[in-house]
Amino acid sequence: MNDARDASTAHGADEGLTVEKVVEVLDGATWVMLTTALADGKLLSHPMGIQETTPEADMYFIIDTTTDQAIALRDAPQVNVSVAEAGSWLSVAGTAAFVEDRAKVRELWSDALEAYFEGPDDPAIGLLHVSSESAQYWGVPGGKVAALAEIVKTRLTGGRPAGGTETVEL
Repeated sequence: MNDARDASTAHGADEGLTVEKVVEVLDGATWVMLTTALADGKLLSHPMGIQETTPEADMYFIIDTTTDQAIALRDAPQVNVSVAEAGSWLSVAGTAAFVEDRAKVRELWSDALEAYFEGPDDPAIGLLHVSSESAQYWGVPGGKVAALAEIVKTRLTGGRPAGGTETVEL
């Protein structure tokens, strides 16, 4: 693509996917699934909370550096972050890297993290930055309520739900 922010659309999508839409979906997600590959090629996914999404759709996570997931991320930094909610599904491909920045960890610290860590200076804390490369989105126009109505309608009529798939390079 000439402009990496242009979107390509397929399957009847009405509007192109934009970086701003990707950021909006990521910001609205309570939980995402972060997937990486283990050394043997098996995929490993964990539910994660995004601590920050940048305007470019990059993401910051606070992660326990002692877990299998953290070890796998060091060996194979290609990741997928996915969001699934009624009416929309987002898949973001990117590259993960650990960042040494205790000031950023303190900035992103929240009370919810206290369930997992001793505090923002816990030595097990790692700051993971995911540089987003592309995103694919499937959605039903009108959001969650419209999606639920569309699902009910298609069950009653035997038709196919409306919606389309869109991709954007980030």
